[in-house]
Amino acid sequence: MLLPHQYMQRGLLFTNSKSNKQSVQEETNIINHLKNSLSRTLDHFFPFAGRLAITKHEDDDSTSVYINCNSAGAEFVHAVADITVADILIPTYIPHIVRSFFSLKGVMNYDGQSQPLLSVQVTELIDGIFIGCSINHSVCDGSSFWHFLNSWSEISKSSSSDYNYISRPPVLKRWFLKNIDYPIRLPFSIDEHFAETYRYSTPPSFEVRIFHFAPENIARLKAKANSDRNETDHQNIISSFQALLAHVWVAVTRARCLDPKEETTYQIVVGNRTRLSPPLPEGYFGNSFLIGEATANVGELLERGHGFGALLLKQAAMSYNDTTIRNYWESWVEKPVLLALNGTVSANTLMTGGSPRFNMYGNDFGWGRPIAVRGGISNKRPGEITAIPGPIQGSVDLEVYLSLDKLKAMEDDAEFMDAVTTVPPFPSI
Repeated sequence: MLLPHQYMQRGLLFTNSKSNKQSVQEETNIINHLKNSLSRTLDHFFPFAGRLAITKHEDDDSTSVYINCNSAGAEFVHAVADITVADILIPTYIPHIVRSFFSLKGVMNYDGQSQPLLSVQVTELIDGIFIGCSINHSVCDGSSFWHFLNSWSEISKSSSSDYNYISRPPVLKRWFLKNIDYPIRLPFSIDEHFAETYRYSTPPSFEVRIFHFAPENIARLKAKANSDRNETDHQNIISSFQALLAHVWVAVTRARCLDPKEETTYQIVVGNRTRLSPPLPEGYFGNSFLIGEATANVGELLERGHGFGALLLKQAAMSYNDTTIRNYWESWVEKPVLLALNGTVSANTLMTGGSPRFNMYGNDFGWGRPIAVRGGISNKRPGEITAIPGPIQGSVDLEVYLSLDKLKAMEDDAEFMDAVTTVPPFPSI
């Protein structure tokens, strides 16, 4: 489904433990160590070192796509940027130079036939280091993305040069529906015509701001959202995350100045791993998600507030269970439809991916935990939001992609900003 999308891009920012710039030899040792530990990690996640391959079926002129584990190799890029950690963290909007900390920008997933499925770019800063990863989204989802990063940091942190143990090995066996013939047959060819149809389109200009929500403010949003619902409706207890996203939904809708008679839609990535029966094994390597969708009348959403929006998001997530997931994929296999990545999200739509449950700040490669998480711009368009854990336990950061005027309107929204906490820069800056 994700062949016409771009690669996932997420990265970690670290500060040097020493106050003075490290020697050239020390920097070289770090780069070599990261290369070696990455190589050992790929012993476990060896599909990342392969390439996508195509099989054409002459009997029905269909096509199948699979991962050829041919050890063609992952990519490792070493770069240097003459900027400081403060240059990245202090500005209100994420500086555009961060976009250059990721490789394979604009590369589509179907290009994985010739392009590496995993590309790592390590960028040395004046007083820190940034590790950016670009991963083919047809190969795996965000859960497997961070599983890989967690495993790499675990191997890297070990002082032993031959350390190859990871506490949670990936489960590489793919999950298929019962009685489904696989590999799945796609009723079209992946050729020059396919690439032209799904070619990369540059999105309109946008800025990115991270809004930080402290645990106590999230709890307040959750309590307010649940107080608005029917107290006898025990099946629809609104979660903290649903209340938070609804708070943003209302704010963005106000900032967009939409017609009250129009409809607005919120799309959210819903993970399937624990919703299946039996659930997928822990450490399952691959993709397992669907898109939940909540729709509301603009006027009603603004009048009834985020409690109403949260309930709609709750119902959208609850619509997926073992039966509905299996039915969806059975229908998809019979008539495959690809998700084309257009240049922009509809002006009335928001979409959220990522998860504050992913272990991002626990990635210690041997010189301490990261001080920030940042993303690239592949797959990003105005109207998208990426959820990540905040640096403080229980907090959530939302990486919001919108035009500058919309972001400024949100910043002028007193009700929205009342739940946002300003996090001081890292203490050493």
